Amino acid sequence: MSTADKGRVIVLGGHGKIALLAAPKLKDAGYAVESVIRSADQRGDIEAAGASPVVLDLENADAEALTQAFSGAQAVVFSAGAGGGSPERTRSVDFEAAARTMDAAEAAGVKRFVMVSYAGAGVDADRLDPEDSFHPYAQAKHDADAHLRQTGLDFTILGPGRLTLEPASGKITIADFEGTIAGQAPAGDEAVTSRENVAEVLAHVLSDGAAIGRTVNFYDGDTPIAEAIN
Repeated sequence: MSTADKGRVIVLGGHGKIALLAAPKLKDAGYAVESVIRSADQRGDIEAAGASPVVLDLENADAEALTQAFSGAQAVVFSAGAGGGSPERTRSVDFEAAARTMDAAEAAGVKRFVMVSYAGAGVDADRLDPEDSFHPYAQAKHDADAHLRQTGLDFTILGPGRLTLEPASGKITIADFEGTIAGQAPAGDEAVTSRENVAEVLAHVLSDGAAIGRTVNFYDGDTPIAEAIN
């Protein structure tokens, strides 16, 4: 299958670890991958992953620029983030820029949108102390996910646990909306998800049209991805 058989996928936050792992998997699944990056210096890493680099600053790009970039694409993947720092910039990137990309995808006629969130994003903003340093991120991700659910997009929200650099096992355990399993919070060493497993899940839900309209929280586990998510 050629890389264009399934059309274009736009990956936002293209230089992130998950995005760099996902690009070759999406290419192998039959997509042409365009990875959006802030700096032209990152072009080489994008090309090495089998994707085409697109230099665009998501934090400052307006709706028109985003809509133009997304035109004709089959899907948009949001895997960008401020990466910590000030609460203001976290809000700007993880919520405001994310919401603009969703609205632009709709305006461009793109139906499929996959958000990389985290397990528990649906509830952390309410259960964390507002003074907790993690709270601005939890609130931004909660609000971005909520905005996505209100769009007309065929969305999937992926909620991995604490991310690791372990190689993909191809097997996961599904958690509930709060990130718990059978009502119990997983132990520390069980609440992890390999970044490469996230990339595998991302490629699966896109290529198989799985989990449309759903939030999927998951950790590394024992069930093959295609069996766990349909």
